[in-house]
Amino acid sequence: MSLLIRSRFIQEIFLTQNPVSSQAFRRGAFVVGTLFLTLGLLYGIWYSYSVFLVALIDHFGWSRSVTAGAMSVFILAHGMFGPFAGRLVEQFGPTRLMMVGSVIMASGLLLSSQVNQWWQLYLSFGVVTAVGLGACGWVPSVILAERWFPHKVGTVLGIVTAGIGVGILAVVPLTNGLIEAFHWRTAFQILAAIVLLVIWPAAFFILRLPESADTTQLQASEQHVSTGAKPKTSAAAAAITPDAEWTVKSAARSRSFRCAVLAFFTGGALSQLLIMHQFAFMVDHGVAKTMGSVIVGILGVASIPGKIIWGALSDRIGRETTYTLGLFCTLLSVGALALIDTIPGLAMPIAFAVLIGVGYAANAPIIPSAARDLFAGPRFPSIFGLLSMFAALGGATGSWLGGFLYDISGAYDLMLVVAACFAVFAPTMLWLAAPRRPQMPPSLTVNT
Repeated sequence: MSLLIRSRFIQEIFLTQNPVSSQAFRRGAFVVGTLFLTLGLLYGIWYSYSVFLVALIDHFGWSRSVTAGAMSVFILAHGMFGPFAGRLVEQFGPTRLMMVGSVIMASGLLLSSQVNQWWQLYLSFGVVTAVGLGACGWVPSVILAERWFPHKVGTVLGIVTAGIGVGILAVVPLTNGLIEAFHWRTAFQILAAIVLLVIWPAAFFILRLPESADTTQLQASEQHVSTGAKPKTSAAAAAITPDAEWTVKSAARSRSFRCAVLAFFTGGALSQLLIMHQFAFMVDHGVAKTMGSVIVGILGVASIPGKIIWGALSDRIGRETTYTLGLFCTLLSVGALALIDTIPGLAMPIAFAVLIGVGYAANAPIIPSAARDLFAGPRFPSIFGLLSMFAALGGATGSWLGGFLYDISGAYDLMLVVAACFAVFAPTMLWLAAPRRPQMPPSLTVNT
């Protein structure tokens, strides 16, 4: 943490175009470092379900589809809670929501440790744990990060979301070790205790919104921060009244929102389409299962610098261009899969892992950054929560779609074609949403 705060390189990244006092920077950097760790823990638990999956099947003898169904419910519940999380952030603030969310998530994990029927797992882990994670995870963390460094949203979100990759590398092996050393029930209980002992104190003692001396001027500058334009003068800022601010209703009616929904939904579907079915694809094409698991690890490692790089790059060259480059890497990863049979050895599987790891990482910092560029203002948490829901639904759809395309065709070739189309369609929609030239709220357009 101290390295993050004291690094002159990091200070130069954040302080460019946004001079603040060293004390304010230290506080903001400490918040960012804390979010890096908390998101790593929370989403590391999410991905640890793959370890619990095997233990639950061995213990209860449930089918793979029934046991994996709890994760499908989890993803849907987490995504559907997004709009509510945004609204609750507006009403109570992100830190209070995170404290309540940590209690709910810990309760869900404790309940999961006591299940004896599949439907109990669906309720405890699939619903309660997912809602708790939604309350203390993605939406409030994004709001905290972007408020501390409004002029470097992509950069800061890249750093914060990189914690997810680190969490996967740390928490998944930890969970596996707990299950092997004790029992899957005990593992759930220990994870519940860790969530409560880490997230609640972090939210109570560390995670705070920055103090703003002039909220009106901040809102005015937010409208133009992504384009590189100078903030409005005080006279122009004074003309922005609450009637001229984005609301959920006015945003949902806009062309930018519709295009952003299509971009984020398709981008989420593309990532999960490939990530969820990569292992089966490689095994079907002669890659050993052990090597397949190593490739999954390579993907996770590649995503960590990918998120940081794409986030910082989007602040410099724009969200659309950066997202296009990220999904071009994903498109190349599709090509690597298609060439597995043509080029023998592990060159193509490893190339796929690196390319998809770097490519899909573009979603994490760019989706919230682009959303903020388009709909900055007091109602941004609710609008972002709604957009996050569509991105999550895209991920759930992609996981299912890969299996469906395999079932109807008997191979993964059709899946690769669809993935290639998604890799072109998603950035095209973001260009049409145009975060580089955000629309003004409807009433502001009329008044000016």
